[in-house]
Amino acid sequence: MKTFSSCLHACALAGAIAVAPATAFAQGKPQYGGELRLGTVYVGISALSWDPADYNWKINHDAGAQYEVLWAGDLSKSVKNGGKHRFVADAWLPSDAIRGELAESWKWVDPLTVEVKLRKGVMYPEKPGVMKSREFVADDVVYAVERQQKSPKKIPEYLDHIAKVTAKDKHTVVFNFKHYNAEWDYRWGWGYYSAIVPKEVVEAGASNWKNVNGTGPFLLQDFQAGNSNTYVKNPNYWDKEKIGGQEYKLPFVDKVTYRTIKDEATRYSLLRTGKLDILEVIRASEVEDLKKQAPQLKWSRTLAMAGTYMAMRVDTKPFDDIRVRQAMNMAVDRQAIIKSIYSGHAEVFGFPMHPDYVGYFEPLNAMPKAVQDLFTYNPTRAKQLLAEAGYPNGFTFKVQYNSVNGTHADLVQMLAAYYDKIGVKLEIQPMEYPAFLSAMTTRTNAPLYLMDNGHTNPTTSIRKNFVKGQVWNPSQWDDPAYEKKVSEVLAERDEGKRQIMLKVLTREILEKAPYVWLPTPYNHVAWWPWVKNYDGELRAGAVRPWPIYSRIWIDQELKKKMGK
Repeated sequence: MKTFSSCLHACALAGAIAVAPATAFAQGKPQYGGELRLGTVYVGISALSWDPADYNWKINHDAGAQYEVLWAGDLSKSVKNGGKHRFVADAWLPSDAIRGELAESWKWVDPLTVEVKLRKGVMYPEKPGVMKSREFVADDVVYAVERQQKSPKKIPEYLDHIAKVTAKDKHTVVFNFKHYNAEWDYRWGWGYYSAIVPKEVVEAGASNWKNVNGTGPFLLQDFQAGNSNTYVKNPNYWDKEKIGGQEYKLPFVDKVTYRTIKDEATRYSLLRTGKLDILEVIRASEVEDLKKQAPQLKWSRTLAMAGTYMAMRVDTKPFDDIRVRQAMNMAVDRQAIIKSIYSGHAEVFGFPMHPDYVGYFEPLNAMPKAVQDLFTYNPTRAKQLLAEAGYPNGFTFKVQYNSVNGTHADLVQMLAAYYDKIGVKLEIQPMEYPAFLSAMTTRTNAPLYLMDNGHTNPTTSIRKNFVKGQVWNPSQWDDPAYEKKVSEVLAERDEGKRQIMLKVLTREILEKAPYVWLPTPYNHVAWWPWVKNYDGELRAGAVRPWPIYSRIWIDQELKKKMGK
């Protein structure tokens, strides 16, 4: 399978049209109106920023209703519509499932130049005190990309492959590269930090939620930190959907409400009583009870697109010693964790590559013995390794974790019990998410740091976790030889060659063990039958669910019949 980038280079493809073919998923005739009430994948975490220049990972989740991007997931290729893609990955769009969003078509002009034709007639709505209604044009793309390039908060080298971005005419943007980068389309076309923010919003104050304004299907009406985000329909949204041979203007619902709910029991109660239409993250241990208590709920189960691990700071003794890191891995019984923490709903091995990354992923039984040994519970060998490293009596270190994550609260206790058996004592520090995230981004995190981290996509998973200076590198891994190999991957145009190179890099980093590699759980999503044109899809871009939500409608009559 070719990546989007390699296919563009090899084939000079024109962009996919926005209107999808007739759906193969029987849902009845679409209905307009009503409210979609959501407990999202990030239900416990309030909005962290409203400005893409802050380089905050969650920006598309919260502001993606307004801020559109050049490309998005082609939902006509979803399983629901007769395709093969589930659209659950946090930031992985297969090359055969990408459509133009604000881009209408695109082509490679030469090996280092991409020309993008923009949709005509796409409008920014009027925002009193911020901007008048006007057309989206090429200058908006140039401004947004250049602003991201200049941001003091940008990820190191993230956009350094771009030489310049120019507006060829009102609806054509040209990207000139300094050098090829295999992640180019993800980095500025549909990724975490690809939002097109108009200059007027920046001048009014992009960090203020009241100023958010874009071309997307919904407008941000209200934000209550720690409680809710409220969005209302953009009546002049440009996109349409073809269903049953007929075109329908999007979006269908009048209102979308995100609830921020830190307490798990409250989330489940609101879902059970119909006060949430969809809950996108449900702990495996709660699934059977919810199925009994609310048997009419519909369900989806997919392997999570985030790895769970405990990072060990390799710039801190004793974790600079590979024998200690190996011991920390061998001391953990992953099968017992799967049974106890995840009620059987997890896989021993699923990170840093995800099984969905066909061509990139290798199963554990194909890995070298040295890697397989790290996943085998062997406390005796763990104690021997600690003794060899000069720690026969173990040691004590602090571990930090996100207190919002109920699973991690249980997991850290189980890890502490395993480590106690080999003489390692954990000082456990729960943290509210903003402080927890800040500890990593400022590189002040504790020597042990328990977290979930999105796989993102095959190249990014390796680059962001194991290259010096990257934000999502809590182990502070620093290996110039390894970094050089990562750079060679990003410079490689041929996807087949990149796949081989990344398999080698994955094996290498697994064996060097900067993390305690923990099981990857399955994610459970539940929704009520009145939610139509939905089958558990979570993202159609980088943590961006808005193309999905804009295509959902509510069957008001069915909802009324069900007494909700």
